[in-house]
This record gives sequence, C-alpha cells and structure tokens, in this order.
Amino acid sequence: MDELEWVRDLYGEPPPNPAAKTRVRRRLDARRSRRRRMPWMMPLAGAVATLAAVLLTYGVTGGADRPHDPARDIAAGRGSASGGPTAGPSTGSGRSVLLAAATTAASDPVPRGAYWRVTRRTGGKTTTLWAARDGRAWITGPDADAAPRPVTKPFTMAGRALSLRDIERLPTGTDALRQRVAALLPPGSGEGLLADAVSGLLWSKPSPPAVRAAAYRLLADLPNVRYLGQATDPTGRPGRLFAFTLDASGAQRHLVIDPVSSQVLSSSDGADGGGRNAPAGRDEIVLAAGWTDDVPPP
Repeated sequence: MDELEWVRDLYGEPPPNPAAKTRVRRRLDARRSRRRRMPWMMPLAGAVATLAAVLLTYGVTGGADRPHDPARDIAAGRGSASGGPTAGPSTGSGRSVLLAAATTAASDPVPRGAYWRVTRRTGGKTTTLWAARDGRAWITGPDADAAPRPVTKPFTMAGRALSLRDIERLPTGTDALRQRVAALLPPGSGEGLLADAVSGLLWSKPSPPAVRAAAYRLLADLPNVRYLGQATDPTGRPGRLFAFTLDASGAQRHLVIDPVSSQVLSSSDGADGGGRNAPAGRDEIVLAAGWTDDVPPP
C-alpha cells in the first residue's frame, strides 16, 4: 500500500472540486484546438522563416541591396554607382568620391614641419617650392647645382597674394568657404574659376585638414565639376578623373585625385578625353606636397 492509498483509507475519498474540473477541461480543450490548427499553420510558419532569412541577408533598405558604405567602396577602387565614367555634374559616384576624399582629409593629423614643400613636374622639368612659416620661400631645380631662387609670392589665388596666415584662417564650412573664395576672385568670375581656385587649396597651398575637407565638399556641390571615372596620371598612379570648364572659351582643366589619400595627383589642360586616362595637354604632376622638417638646399 502506497502513501496515497493509506491517506485515502484514513480520511476517505476527498469531495469533488468543481473549479479544478473546470480548469482541467479548459486545458484539454485548448490542447485539442492547437492540434487541429497545426497542419495549416506549418506552411505559414515556413514562409515567415524564409522571409526573415531574406531580410537578414539583404537588409531592409527600401529595395536597395547596399549593406555597406558606397563612398568607402568607391574611394578604395571597388567600383562606382554607374559602373564606369560619367559625364555631367558630379552627382552619384563622382560626388561620393569627392566626399570620401573630404572624409580622409578631415581625419589627417595637424600638420607639423618647418617648411611647406611641393614638388611638381611640368613640361619634363621638376621643381620644388619651399615655403617657411615666417614667409620666406624658394624654388629649387630642375638643375640640382643651381642655387635656390627666392619667391616673393609663394601662394596666390587669381593673382592675389595669400599669406600662410590667410590660408590657415579660411572657413571650414562649405558655404562660408565658397563666399570667401568668391570674394578673392575678380568680379564676374564664373564657377569655372571658382572650381579652379578651390582645387588649388587641395595641393598647391598649405591648407589645414579642415579647410581641405571643406574644399572637397565644395567641389562636390559645384554643378560644373564632372566625374569621368577611373584614371591614371602621367606617371601611372591610379586615381579618379574630374574635369571642369574654366571660362567662356571652353578651356578644360582636369584633375586626377586619389580619394584614398585625398591627394591631387595631377592637373592638366586639354580637350575633354572622357576616357579612363587623363587627357593629353599641359600636365602638372604633383610628386609630393606637405610639411617637412627637411632643410632646402643651400
């Protein structure tokens, strides 16, 4: 005899509990109802699981399969939004290239060094500009034995001299920078000269990182700046090709830009090639640009 039987013999059968019976009946009815629904719910459950897998794979992006940053891909050379060179305003992939270069420029460390040095090759001749922080400047080359030649106006914009302090004080907001640069240009200057002046802030002048970033963002907003796709400069360095019309004569200026380093590789004047290499014309190749503690040759 187990303990339950011993209690039952001692105290008798317990009286029925109506509330307990009701609870048991409800649970049994609910279980039978679930069993009847299971066959037709199985396909629905499978469809829900499939939909969840698709959303996790592609992301809920309004129909666009872009789980990454396109500007980062374009800057790294992993393709463009159009799949190739484009003509027209710097929208789409071209705008992304310039904005990626702006991001890189803004993240550059604060420049240090005793001299601003720019080495460029023009017409087969290589020269280097040395500019000290106190305003003195020299040009060396192409003859290595020649003495450095003093320069009185190392930095200019539309013929107007700029000091290092003027450049360091340029605005870092896109609208403010546009107004400031436009004020330095001759009256009536169009957006071609504006684009040319802004592009000069990217390599020929010692612009602080925030100013260079603003210059790239401003170029991305100018409708006359056209993106022509991947290119190589005359030395074979890969980059992205941009062009803009300088004035009413139709003269074109082309820039090959490396958005990964945010450096301008070359500047050239010539017809709009529209291909993947910089067009033939007057090439100015930027071999190096930056601050240095090296001392110019005597």
